Amino acid sequence: QVQLVESGGGLVQTGGSLRLSCAASGRLTSNYYMAWLRQAPGKEREFVAGIFWNGGSPYYADSVKGRFTISRVIAKNTIQLQMNNLKPEDTAVYYCGLGARGPSMRATDYTYWGQGTQVTVSS
Repeated sequence: QVQLVESGGGLVQTGGSLRLSCAASGRLTSNYYMAWLRQAPGKEREFVAGIFWNGGSPYYADSVKGRFTISRVIAKNTIQLQMNNLKPEDTAVYYCGLGARGPSMRATDYTYWGQGTQVTVSS
């Protein structure tokens, strides 16, 4: 059984930075794909960034390219999302998801989910 635990959310001003972490436990192989998705009130869950569990092929939504960086911390079995130059429209609950269908922007392609962490960007 796979478990995902997110951490690192919080309140930050416009232009600030936050780093989210997703610690994974369980039986994971390199073909698993892990992603960060976010959900704002009244909106659907949307893809933010994703990466293979072995750290390969990072991919970003257009809205965060150049500002967010996803990476794998091998020693800690953790995926991190470094978020810079945050904007009020980045405010949402951020979830890490894990799936075995390869890179996907669809929330339905992810089987395992963390509990979510709130990110709030004030203007």
